[in-house]
Amino acid sequence: MTQRTDRVDELLRQEIGQMLAREIADPRIGFATITDVETTPDLRHAKVWVSVIGTREEREAAVAALSHAMPYIRHELGVRLRIKRIPELHVRLDDTMERGTRVLRLLTELETGTDPTELAAAEAVLPTPVPRLPHEGDAPDPEPEAETAAAARPGPSPARAGRRAREARRRSSQDGGSRRERG
Repeated sequence: MTQRTDRVDELLRQEIGQMLAREIADPRIGFATITDVETTPDLRHAKVWVSVIGTREEREAAVAALSHAMPYIRHELGVRLRIKRIPELHVRLDDTMERGTRVLRLLTELETGTDPTELAAAEAVLPTPVPRLPHEGDAPDPEPEAETAAAARPGPSPARAGRRAREARRRSSQDGGSRRERG
């Protein structure tokens, strides 16, 4: 793709995503995210890739609702954007998350030795990824009591402590790399 089409793709993705989050109130859409936009080189057509969390029926309903809303979205893009031609928008379901989740599930089945038929019902809904199982040679997890004690101990937040350490290193480098005792 050219730089121009890449810029138009990104601009369309951002604008459609904002409209989806703020202006389109169709309950069928649910948890939908615009993952990518691909315009043709002549900018007449654009594929709008959408990721939807939910069952297969909910995903299909969301794509249908978005397809129904595309004429309105295209009109609004024409009002908001200063480009010569607003492409005709075609909604496509982005199933990358579903395929990635399936791969993670298959890897988990291999690690745990579970039967794939036990998890067949989970295919209909996109699950949340589970933590990876420890393998031989992995560093052991810290003791839970130590984590609880550290969490209960008052003190600066980890972000604030990191900032203080960076500031100390910066001051140290400004002083010539080491602090000398004055005497």
